[in-house]
Amino acid sequence: MEIKTLHINYRNLYYPPGGILLWIIIFLELITFGMSLVALVFSSRDNPHLFHESSLHLNKTFGTINTIFLLASGFFVANAVHNFKENNFKRASNQFKIAMLGGLLFILLKSIEYYAKIESGFVLDTNTFFNFYWLLTGFHLIHVIVGLVILFLLNRNLKTKAIEDIEASAAFWHMCDLIWLLLFPVLYLIF
Repeated sequence: MEIKTLHINYRNLYYPPGGILLWIIIFLELITFGMSLVALVFSSRDNPHLFHESSLHLNKTFGTINTIFLLASGFFVANAVHNFKENNFKRASNQFKIAMLGGLLFILLKSIEYYAKIESGFVLDTNTFFNFYWLLTGFHLIHVIVGLVILFLLNRNLKTKAIEDIEASAAFWHMCDLIWLLLFPVLYLIF
């Protein structure tokens, strides 16, 4: 059975990989997280010592490992898209599964980190820093969970999917990577 793929002219602004509507959503998400990070930085100016001391309670090792999990996962998603375009569905499926494993490991490690924060008494209302920490990382975690659901549903019956679905899913997953790459240095390293 030959599978026909739609050839899209990506030089056309209205047809980027995944479709223009998805990219509007991605830009809105990035703007939202960006504005939140700017608000975090401005809030830190009122009490830089508090933000520095609070940041010291974050586990930089966990943050670094989670960065590696998400970047590796994004790498496998990109390779899966490439293999899908080459009609190598088995390899694409395996790479999507490895990518999902990276996302699950991210969630597991973030859950351990959250548990440690709660046990230590660093909750949402501890101070302004932890208010931002919980809201930003929690909102990001929701995006990772949604991304995993999308990848899982996509990987089922992969052969029947259109390239647009594959590229849209990959774009959403890469947005999760990018958001974490903004959150990690600001929350864990700068203060």
